[in-house]
Parts: sequence; C-alpha cells; structure tokens
Amino acid sequence: MRTNVSTEPDRSGLRPLSARSVVLSLLLGAHPAELPARDLVRLVEPFGVGGSTLRAALSRMVAAGDLRRTDAVYRLSDRLLARQGRQDDAVHPRTRPWDGDWEMVIITATGRGPAERADLRARLAALRLAELREGVWLRPANLDRPLPAGLREVALTYGARPEEPAGDLAARLWPLAEWSDAARSLLARATGADRPADRLTAYAAAVRHLLADPVLPPELLPADWPGESLRAAYAAYRRELAGALGGRREERKR
Repeated sequence: MRTNVSTEPDRSGLRPLSARSVVLSLLLGAHPAELPARDLVRLVEPFGVGGSTLRAALSRMVAAGDLRRTDAVYRLSDRLLARQGRQDDAVHPRTRPWDGDWEMVIITATGRGPAERADLRARLAALRLAELREGVWLRPANLDRPLPAGLREVALTYGARPEEPAGDLAARLWPLAEWSDAARSLLARATGADRPADRLTAYAAAVRHLLADPVLPPELLPADWPGESLRAAYAAYRRELAGALGGRREERKR
C-alpha cells in the first residue's frame, strides 16, 4: 500500500506535505477550486499520496469543514476560498504609484479577549500593515485596495506622512533582510527540485512566504529584492499545475 512520503524535514528544513496539504495546494491553485475524486486520485499520485491515504484525508477534510462534497466532486469551503483570494493577491498584488503617504490604523476597541486580539492582529497583518507599537499599525499607501469597512468598528484610520525617513521606518517595521534571504533560499529550492513532491513542497512554502511580503514601494526596498522573482516562479508553477488540471477536465469531456 502506498502512503505519503516521509514527514521528516529534508536538508532545506522544509517538511514534506501531508495528504491534506497536497490536496489543498492543488485546489487552491485551481479555478474553479473543485475537482472530482477520480481526478484527485491521479493528480496526487506523483506526490507520493496513495488512494487509501487520499480517501482518509478527504473524509477528514469534509468533516472538518475544509471541503464541501457534492456527489463525487470536492470543493473548497468558503473559508478556504477566502484564503485562495489572499494567495492570488500575493502572486499579483494590486499597487498604485506611491506619493509618500502612509496608511495608519489606531486600535480603539477595549475589553477584548486574547482570541479577539489575536484575530484582529492577524487581520491587520493580512492587510500588510505592520505594528509600530501596541495598537498602532501602518504601511506606505501604495496598495490599490480599500481598508475593510468593518475595521472602523474597532479602529480609526488615517492618512499620514511620518517625519522619520521612509526607508528607515520601513526597515524598522519589517525584517526585510530576513525576508529577502528566505525568499532566495526558497527560490533556489523550488527551481532546483527534481521530484514533483519536492517541488510542490517548496512552492507551497514559497506562496506562504509571499503572503508575508510587505509589497513596499520599490524605493523603500533593498537592492536586488527577490519578491518579483519569487512571484514569477510561483506563477509559472501554478500555470503548470493548472495545465495538468485542465488536461483532466478536457479528458472528462471526451
């Protein structure tokens, strides 16, 4: 009986993906985010996931609310569709020319429990804001997106132009050197991998890393910033996977 590949980390420090993670990686890259069970069986096989392992994983994912099943077709839940949207935006962030202004969010809500505070922090980080000090979040106003209306219930939002040099402030808010080093390592790992499972593992880590890219204006980034290279490599890999998914769909039409 064939099972998942080893779960021990390799020399790069990346842990091979579980059956659940392989399924999610495939569906998160699919538009629409749905696949019949028979296609999943064939698609996960190159990644070291056997049929019985896949069936057990699918059953657990449906029970956990990760997937919805209609007949023999598995679809991402609404929560994971939102995650897919964030990943799409990480690969193709919408930006606008920067005029020096910053977005600033001041938290005004009080009396929140630890879970609520953690959820709010995660929401603000997902908006690519960084915390200057407790309750004060900001970033350059170069993203072409509005702040969510619901944020006004717990915070005040402002436009600002800090007196501190923008480059110095950005370097204080984000660990740019560490992000850059990790991105280069992931890019080398992903493009140098030969086995399908190793490539998927590396690119899954790459897209998670892209979610943490602050997407700063070019003038605030260090020289040789690898963000665009990592995005381009992941986008090419996703097109490759989409081609395989599309091939399965064409086969079903015949």
